[in-house]
Amino acid sequence: MRLAALQRYRILDTAAEAAYDDIVRIASFICDTPIATVTFIDEHRQWFKARIGLNSSETSRDLAFCAHTILRQDTMIVEDATQDDRFAQNPLVTGDPGIRFYAGAPLVTPDGLGLGSLCVIDRQKRTLGATQISALESLARMVVANLELRRTSAELVEAMTSAKTLTGLLPICIRCKNIRNDTGYWQRVESYVKEHSEAKFTMELCPTCSSKHLPKTGE
Repeated sequence: MRLAALQRYRILDTAAEAAYDDIVRIASFICDTPIATVTFIDEHRQWFKARIGLNSSETSRDLAFCAHTILRQDTMIVEDATQDDRFAQNPLVTGDPGIRFYAGAPLVTPDGLGLGSLCVIDRQKRTLGATQISALESLARMVVANLELRRTSAELVEAMTSAKTLTGLLPICIRCKNIRNDTGYWQRVESYVKEHSEAKFTMELCPTCSSKHLPKTGE
């Protein structure tokens, strides 16, 4: 369910965007850390949509601090990773970039699914104040708001391109089921109308059926 939700946002492997880059810069400034990322966790990796202070664009999920963050609703803080049993032997701690401090605010969808995190990282042990944590969580909500805007915009475009243009009342022959279209021609389009519009039908006889099934005038 979580991975399916992540795919619906169509964010993975997209190009850098100013909105997300600005958020990591602000997070880094507020929390006074050299590293900050907007991270998404898929099946096998953590991928950075935006980052400051890191060269790599992704790492294995097995190494990801953020893989732990997505399991919770509140900010996860690791004051000294070398003293944390979960991370002490992590190559990201023992090697480059030498993580000591980590704080990650989960990116939680409106239906409660954790997609990733907005995290700040330092190479020395430390902590955050309550105001900094609150600001980090606010910025994480801004990331989710951007994701929602991205999703709804994409869905709107798809809806507009799916040719849902038939509206109002459509004349349909009550016998052969042909429809009179906007150009005045009668054609069988029930399946198209059903799949691609919210149109309602009115029942009529087309000229062909009328001549076959109604008595002629004067008879």
